[in-house]
Amino acid sequence: MNFPESFFKKVLLEILQIDSPSGFTAKVTDKLKTYLDDMGIVSYYTRRGNLVATVQGASNKTVGISAHVDTLGLVVRGFNSDGTLSFSKIGGVILPTLDGEYCKIYTRWGDVYTGTILSKSPAGHVFGDAHDLSRDTQNMEVKLDEEIDSADGARQLGILPGDYICYDPKSEITEKGFIKSRFLDDKLSVAIILAALKYFKDNRITPANDISVIFSTHEEVGHGLSHMPDGICEFVAVDMGCIGDDLSCTEYDVSICAKDSGGPYDYELTTRLIKLAKAAGIQFAVDVYPSYSSDLTAAWRAGHDVKGALIGPGVAASHGMERSHMKAAVNAWELLMRYLT
Repeated sequence: MNFPESFFKKVLLEILQIDSPSGFTAKVTDKLKTYLDDMGIVSYYTRRGNLVATVQGASNKTVGISAHVDTLGLVVRGFNSDGTLSFSKIGGVILPTLDGEYCKIYTRWGDVYTGTILSKSPAGHVFGDAHDLSRDTQNMEVKLDEEIDSADGARQLGILPGDYICYDPKSEITEKGFIKSRFLDDKLSVAIILAALKYFKDNRITPANDISVIFSTHEEVGHGLSHMPDGICEFVAVDMGCIGDDLSCTEYDVSICAKDSGGPYDYELTTRLIKLAKAAGIQFAVDVYPSYSSDLTAAWRAGHDVKGALIGPGVAASHGMERSHMKAAVNAWELLMRYLT
């Protein structure tokens, strides 16, 4: 199987540039729908905004796959006396990594303002605690690129509490194959799934079973797949593989998760994926994730009776400035393709 590299890179870089924190995902799911439309795949939106598509297979058994397109982010919490904005986190943002990041503020009225996320002691020449002040929601703020110096000045721009603050993904694929960007969790997996669907279309391949494809929009806040279409008998979530401490995964592997904070994944299905990877010579790692949950965690907690497993490309520095490699993307794609065929 030949990985559709140019299509994958194009899709990945395009969707990384579309701001999409949990709950603010309509623009990116609309973009995903255009890819599906171009492939002749019919899709629809759920009330919560998930994008769902079905690919016809050779049997009437339905398997599910998912990746989440929502990302981490911030929202406006309030207005400081000097016109800067306080904020609240969406998901598990590592706040020290945001010190100095450029951002956009989207208002309810359609206006978009720019700014910078900064420590409240941002200047080493002025503030004695500039190097040591804790980078948290109490000690950080958004400085708007506007000539204002009061809370009323910020309010008069039409900014409201709850408005989304989206920061720069800073995306790049290097000549040596490294993929560097925020939000590889989980847009890297979204691009991998679309590359699998593209391969089916271009090579006129019918998968072994009907496939229900779900791009979820609230995974980072814990309820991405609390709703799942009827008829799915087993499910593979595609999400980033963890790297660090005693884990064996690297930026070149597809990770197969045996257990995360929600408990073990289905033993038979996980074993089947491990054997598929080993038989095909795919570079893989099997790990237990200490602080992690997936779309399947939400589905199980909502009461869905489906066996499930979790795989994904290895991603370093998760929830910060993330990095992976094309080898991890290809290995994850190859394992997913072997599962689906």
